[in-house]
Amino acid sequence: MKNVKWGEFKIGDLFEVNSYKKRFDANKVEVLKVGKYPYVARMSSNNGQKGFINEDVKFLNEGNTISFGQDTATMYYQEKEYFTADKIKILKPKERRFNKQNAQFFISTMMKAFSTFSWGSSSFNVDIIKNQKISLPITKEKQIDFDFIESLLAELETERIDKLEKHLSAHNLINFVLSEKEKKALENFENIEWGKFKLGVLFEKIDTKKIPFKADELPKQITGNYTLPCLTSSFKNQGLNYFVPKDVATVLKNVISIPSNSDVYRAYYQSNEFTVLSDAYAVRWILDDVKLSSSQYLFAVQCINKVTDLPLYSYKNKLGGWNVVKNKYIQLPIKNNKPDYETMEYIISAINKMTIRDVVLFVQQKQSRL
Repeated sequence: MKNVKWGEFKIGDLFEVNSYKKRFDANKVEVLKVGKYPYVARMSSNNGQKGFINEDVKFLNEGNTISFGQDTATMYYQEKEYFTADKIKILKPKERRFNKQNAQFFISTMMKAFSTFSWGSSSFNVDIIKNQKISLPITKEKQIDFDFIESLLAELETERIDKLEKHLSAHNLINFVLSEKEKKALENFENIEWGKFKLGVLFEKIDTKKIPFKADELPKQITGNYTLPCLTSSFKNQGLNYFVPKDVATVLKNVISIPSNSDVYRAYYQSNEFTVLSDAYAVRWILDDVKLSSSQYLFAVQCINKVTDLPLYSYKNKLGGWNVVKNKYIQLPIKNNKPDYETMEYIISAINKMTIRDVVLFVQQKQSRL
């Protein structure tokens, strides 16, 4: 890397910046969990895919392109044809050698170029996107060095796969066989008895120190003693996109975070240390003086999102803070009119194992090819 020569390129010289062929509103189409053609929205996860929709194929956008969220700066490589939601631009490569093998390098440099973006800014219009400059490795002839990019990505993949395999082994995650209790929990899922609980009875909001910084004053990476992730209303990276010194903050861990002033009101289980900066808050379980496990918290998060993470809430149509959310009701498995903590535990642990199974098989498959 030290010997690499870099060149600057305008995105508009490398890609056509096109509009979607047709915008599909999630409130007006049926979004499926399984289907042939992905439905790409301004999601911060799952490659931007909100699900699948069955619509006229003439409105499909081309594959081997990058989907670009205009007001989120989220971008993903889309290998296959796809439909889109609102405010998605299609970046079609002009370079013949652009493909799945090198796309992530382009995306990483583009994300760096747009890293100063913050939620609430104006949407990136076509001219802004086209004129944004990115840095790429170049050959002696000052052409993009695709050979270097692809060899570097292959080397990084080998390194990451090796680290992942060691992590799985060190944490005893290689074993993905379901226990009898986990099997039973999954088999009985359709027969679960559910009960309604007021959020304010299950959880309490945690008071935290006011942080003497604004978001635009803080680093987005660990710098010096700025080591503690802090929570904002962003739905990227579970809302943790800035760092503050520990000594000015209330350090939290193993709680649930919820945004209070956002476009997406998605709750997250925060398993690692963090603090609250602005436009969000944290809650912890208080019912029965029970200390929830991480699996039980993860189960509760999904139940909370059933009433908060809804399309009708947005930056213009706000959900509100804890004073509103605490009065909402969620459904949980019940036993003897109490939350069924055992069912919550074993369903999530079973899902975790099934997910890890896919990861383990992925690692094994990759290692066999390397």
